[in-house]
Amino acid sequence: MNLDLTFLAPLAVLLPLFAAAVTFVLRKHAIAQRIVSISTLSAVLVLESLMLAWAWVHGASAVFLGGWAPPFGITMVVDEFSALMLVVSSVVSLAVLVYATAQGSADGDEDGPVSVFFPAFMILIAGVSNAFLAGDLFNLYVGFEILLTSSYVLLTLGGSRERVRAGTTYVVVSIISSLLFLTSIAMIYGATGTVNMADLSGKLADLDLGTQTVLHLMLLTAFGIKAAVFPLSFWLPDSYPTAPAPVTAVFAGLLTKVGVYAMIRTETLLFPDDDVSILLMWVAAATMVVGILGAVAQTDIKRMLSFTLTSHIGFMVFGLATGTEVGLTAAIYYVAHHIVVQTSLFLVVGLIERRAATSNLDRLGSLLKVAPVLAVLYFIPAMNLAGIPPFSGFLGKLGLVQAGVQLDTPLSWTLVAASMITSLLTLLAVARVFNRGFWRPASQAERPDPLLLATAESGARVRTYEVVADTPESKYSHRGDTKVLPAVMVWTTGALVAVGIALTVFAGPLFDFAERSAHSLMNPSDYVETVMDSDDEIPEHHGGNVPDAHDGDEGGH
Repeated sequence: MNLDLTFLAPLAVLLPLFAAAVTFVLRKHAIAQRIVSISTLSAVLVLESLMLAWAWVHGASAVFLGGWAPPFGITMVVDEFSALMLVVSSVVSLAVLVYATAQGSADGDEDGPVSVFFPAFMILIAGVSNAFLAGDLFNLYVGFEILLTSSYVLLTLGGSRERVRAGTTYVVVSIISSLLFLTSIAMIYGATGTVNMADLSGKLADLDLGTQTVLHLMLLTAFGIKAAVFPLSFWLPDSYPTAPAPVTAVFAGLLTKVGVYAMIRTETLLFPDDDVSILLMWVAAATMVVGILGAVAQTDIKRMLSFTLTSHIGFMVFGLATGTEVGLTAAIYYVAHHIVVQTSLFLVVGLIERRAATSNLDRLGSLLKVAPVLAVLYFIPAMNLAGIPPFSGFLGKLGLVQAGVQLDTPLSWTLVAASMITSLLTLLAVARVFNRGFWRPASQAERPDPLLLATAESGARVRTYEVVADTPESKYSHRGDTKVLPAVMVWTTGALVAVGIALTVFAGPLFDFAERSAHSLMNPSDYVETVMDSDDEIPEHHGGNVPDAHDGDEGGH
């Protein structure tokens, strides 16, 4: 194990935790909190980029905390998949943090982040990083609990009735999921005597088929709730839209993807021979179709995006369900794409709310005239989400369709059809927002916001002193002569939109990296050897009998 990497991996968790403690001490000093938080997360991004480069060259590496050899100690594993997830999550987290600090600074922290925001946000990042690096099930559980505990605080910032109600639902569902996960861990430990995933990779295969199936389905259910797959996704559309814009953005980008990550990791490492592909295919199809049908029925943009978030989790499960390297490669690429694009769209909605005082389509109009830059910032990630060529969303979906076609079974073709329908309905949903919110004159809206209507008629774009004076009922009338869209918030959102474009421009190297990640996941012997003693005998079922895209059309776990 390289000394540098031994030093870097734990820092991805420890630095945010240390920053959380410092920002809590500095809770009465907002500027100092911002400096500490942004500096720490920037440093973490640099460290994780180095780990990504290391994984690109050397493959999987393991860190044994406290010098305890597996399976007894805490193991952190950095491979291609976890390193990619770490970097992408830190990129969007840093963008959201800068956006949030700019919002708080512009509003005098009245509607922006309160002092507890920064400690809770840094703890959330620590939990996400710990989950991606976890080499054993219990440490994965700890990562989930860290990020969930901080998310409870972030979700209810401000203490409004609506946020507390939504937070209550979120907490109850999260506790049920965590209890199921913890029960699964206890049962696995009771059956095998270990929770180290590399060690479990061999020992679970020695259990009888019935026990394996029960443990497998329990873990799938726990992760399915966290990933918000159908029918376990009912909680998400009611929980996320009520939170402040930066919180909703980071939740939408990251939290469900940690559940998807856990599903991919455990399916390929712990249960490679236990075929549940048929179940996963039905779940993927239902998640895509039901989620997008909910999206097209919404008039609030945040609720619409929450339903599309649920729907597009189905694409990731689709790739996993194919059981082929082609499908898993596309799923990994699509996860990275969706984290960036979904976060970008929620940040744009935050700007829309700030400019128009609402995200309800019944009250929006003329935004193309009032805020043309905002129209561009919405249009690009919206078309990316819909999968319009040549954006990364199209490339990821094309890979998934290719995997379904290669599998060539009736169910795989059903999934291909479901993905096509979902893409078309996604285009309909996002185009409807652009048509009604940006293109339509505000005067034609059902209940136009007075400030937006007056601004559209006067032609004012940024400074609203004269317009605000005539519309005291507007949400933003108390601000007087202020910039409605602070430059830092706009530029941060634009930077994240540019990252989404970069996923298209550099799709070739990214797909190559995703393919390497998928190959390592489908052939986990290297992972097991990295964590366990490389001289130990690797369980026979890891000898390479897991099918990949070149073994034929049929695949399975």
